[in-house]
Amino acid sequence: MPIILGPNRYGKAETRLVRVVRDGAVHHLKDVNISSSLSGDMEAVHLTGDNTAVLPTDTQKNTAYAFARKHGVDQIEDFARLLAGHFVDSQPSIRHARVEIDEYAWDRVPVSGHSFVRNGAEVRTCVVHHDGDGRTSVVSGLKDLVLLNSTGSEFHGFAVDEYTTLQPATDRVLATAVTARWRHASDPPSFGESYDEVRRCLLEAFAGTHSLSLQQTLYAMGKRVLDTCEGVCEVRLTMPNRHHFAVDLSPFGLDNENEVFYAADRPYGLIEGGVLREDAPDAGFAWE
Repeated sequence: MPIILGPNRYGKAETRLVRVVRDGAVHHLKDVNISSSLSGDMEAVHLTGDNTAVLPTDTQKNTAYAFARKHGVDQIEDFARLLAGHFVDSQPSIRHARVEIDEYAWDRVPVSGHSFVRNGAEVRTCVVHHDGDGRTSVVSGLKDLVLLNSTGSEFHGFAVDEYTTLQPATDRVLATAVTARWRHASDPPSFGESYDEVRRCLLEAFAGTHSLSLQQTLYAMGKRVLDTCEGVCEVRLTMPNRHHFAVDLSPFGLDNENEVFYAADRPYGLIEGGVLREDAPDAGFAWE
């Protein structure tokens, strides 16, 4: 049987870019990590080593820096779309561009207009696809959103077999580090305002759901986003269950009524799922 080239792409991963905008004595900071990936007419470079169609990954890096100076970096979704469109539209051999951006938040130290402290909260993310037919998809998101409910969580009535040792729980700590990504059926007026609203919905649903399982909480969080945020048509969530086990203090003559816990880092349960509108448009290449 003949051997043929399968799907392929190439790019520059994790271009670190920091932009400082000086507004007199007050400075504004944008800190992002950009990964671009291109695909198209790349048979020759793989089969014969002919680089004619290859836009160097170094050029992709330089483009990100140059565009930051020429166009600024405001909402990461808009900047990713600008880069993806440029790579496809400027290179005849490139048929598809994928641009992923992570944004790291900094807070200004109040006593200074130019001093900042890194915000220890979640990382904002986005992935933009653009192809030669003019189709574009935008997936916004966040990762490392660490949440904990100290009560209001149960887990019981589960399947058991000869290897089951887990005991039913009617009052447990529920902790997780959320990765959430959401797809837009239409562009919001502001990606920044949309991000804030989605984040608020995720927090409120996590805090407001009496959880009988982390799966139930996941669905409640996704549903709250779709019920509230116009233009969002699908949410995908990854939520590790960061187990907290009550420590047995009886050897020391002490009781422990859900007060002292061992926070285990591994192994952990990993809960993943999507919630979408029934009439959500086809995702196409959005999740690739």
